[in-house]
Amino acid sequence: MNDRTVAVLAGGLSHEREVSLRSGRRLAGALRKAGIDVREWDADASLIERLRTDRPDAAVVALHGGEGENGSVQAVLELLGIPFVGTSAQASRRAWDKPTAKAELARSGLSTPDWVALPHTTFRELGAQAVLDAMVERLGLPLMLKPDQGGSALGAQVVRAAADLPAAMVSCLAYADTVLAERFVVGTEVAVSVVDDGAGGPRALPPVEVDVPGGVYDYTARYTQGAATFHCPARLPEETVELLKETALQAHQLLGLRDISRMDAVVDADGRVQILEVNVSPGLTDTSLLPTAVAAAGMDLGELFAALVERAVERG
Repeated sequence: MNDRTVAVLAGGLSHEREVSLRSGRRLAGALRKAGIDVREWDADASLIERLRTDRPDAAVVALHGGEGENGSVQAVLELLGIPFVGTSAQASRRAWDKPTAKAELARSGLSTPDWVALPHTTFRELGAQAVLDAMVERLGLPLMLKPDQGGSALGAQVVRAAADLPAAMVSCLAYADTVLAERFVVGTEVAVSVVDDGAGGPRALPPVEVDVPGGVYDYTARYTQGAATFHCPARLPEETVELLKETALQAHQLLGLRDISRMDAVVDADGRVQILEVNVSPGLTDTSLLPTAVAAAGMDLGELFAALVERAVERG
C-alpha cells in the first residue's frame, strides 16, 4: 500500500470550491499518515494533462457540487481508465438530481418529504403567484425550498409565510434553474454515512445527530465552528438508530452508490425516517459529519480511505 500514488481532486469551480479545498487538504493529510503518496490537484483545465502525464494508481474525488458530484469528473476518470474512490458517473448523476433520487427512493417504499420540482420557466410562463399559490395549497406551510441540484444547503431556506415565498424562490434560482419545494418536516435531523471498504459489504456508521439553534442546518451552521452541536451516536432510541442505519443502507444500494455515501434525514414525531437527500461526496472538513461518524466507529479516516483506494485499484 505504501507504493500507491493517489490524486486527491478538490477545488473546482462550483459554489462549494472553498469547502472542497478544505475537504481535500484534510483527506490528503490523512492519506499521507496512512503511508500513501498523495498529489493534491485542482479540478481545472490542467487536470486531464496531469492525469495523463503523472498517472496515479487511483483518484479520490473530494469535490463538492457541480462537476464533482454530478458525474462529470467521474466520467472523465472512467474515460481515462483511472480507478477512483466513489460512485460511478451514471449513479452520481442520478443521486445529484434531488427530484430524480427522491422519486426513486419513494418508488421503493422509503419515506421522503412530499415535494414538487419546478423550473424557472414555469413561474415565468404560467405566472409566479398562481404557481406559488398552488404550491402552498398542495404542500402546505412551512416549506423547505432548495435548488434541485447542489449541496451545502446553498440557496436553501425554510419558508413559514406565503408572503416570503417570492424572495425564497429568487434565492434558490441564484444556484439552479429548478426549485425543489418540500414539505418541511419537524423532527431530529440526522446524517448516516455508509462505507464499503471490503470488510463484509457496505455498512452504516453511527448516526450523527445535528442540533442547531433555530432548527435549520444551513450553510453557516455547517461550516462555522460552534454553530451546530453534533451527537454521535444520535440521542435516539436504539430501534430508531437501527432503522436509520437500515434506511441508509437501502438508499445507498437502491441508488447504485459505491464505496461511500451519506444520507441526510429527519426522524419525525412518529419515529419515521424521512430522507432529505443522499450525498455521493460527503464533506471532510473539521465541521463535516462523515469524519465524526468515522471517529465514533473507532476508525481512522486515512486508513479507511486507504482501504477504499485498494478497492478502487482492484476494480481497475
